[in-house]
Amino acid sequence: MPALRLREKVIVVTGSTTGIGKAIAKRCLEEGASVIIHGIERDLAEKVSTDLDPERERTEISTADLADPDAPRVIREITLGRFGKIDGLVNNAACVGSGNVISTSREDFDRFLEVNTKAPFFMIQELLDDLRVTKGSVVNIGSVNAYCGEPDLLPYSISKGALMTLTRNLGDVLHRQYSVRVNQVNPGWILTENEQIRKREQGLPEDWPKRLSDQFAPSGRIFDPAEIAAVVIYLLAAESGPVSGSIFDIEQHPMIGRNPPKEIEN
Repeated sequence: MPALRLREKVIVVTGSTTGIGKAIAKRCLEEGASVIIHGIERDLAEKVSTDLDPERERTEISTADLADPDAPRVIREITLGRFGKIDGLVNNAACVGSGNVISTSREDFDRFLEVNTKAPFFMIQELLDDLRVTKGSVVNIGSVNAYCGEPDLLPYSISKGALMTLTRNLGDVLHRQYSVRVNQVNPGWILTENEQIRKREQGLPEDWPKRLSDQFAPSGRIFDPAEIAAVVIYLLAAESGPVSGSIFDIEQHPMIGRNPPKEIEN
């Protein structure tokens, strides 16, 4: 049996009651870690914690709203109070929604930046002393939209682009000064519970994931959250060695300079 890659480590995973965050929390537990399950709905956080860890021996929950300036302090106190240390932070929680240059209000824009950019920054700031002690690892969950983004995902894309700059900057500074690594995973199109709901609300049929063209899914399908979690585990674990300040684009086709696909003539 292979060794557990996160044995006895304590990992904070924000936004871990659904989708990618839940898959990351599940995989962390499978690899031997204790995990903070975070989400703003207490009933859901309790259910996920119990589903993933029936005896609740290696999970604790937090329902702090990351738009609240006190949230990082609250999450830190809960984590240290239960587990006594912090080895890793996964900044996964995100504000997701549509908006373009015409439709986006100042309030909407502020919300995207507050949750997607400022919250990860201040989570790192709050947990830095603890991560210095354990020589820990931070993984930010971004998006391939950070490079440009669709017209109706403009404020979301801007917030993820800023997160990428934060990752590269702190990935250098914190690694050099404190041996704390900071990296980022940019997922492409992921088949999460919320994505299925959004697409049905937009009028797509129940079986829309099976009807995607190879322009969007050359492999014949889009990603499962567990496939993103596998990359995150690598970055949290010791096997990723000195990797810091790196951006991992998890997509099935090139995101920059891609032309519409066509058949290659023999």
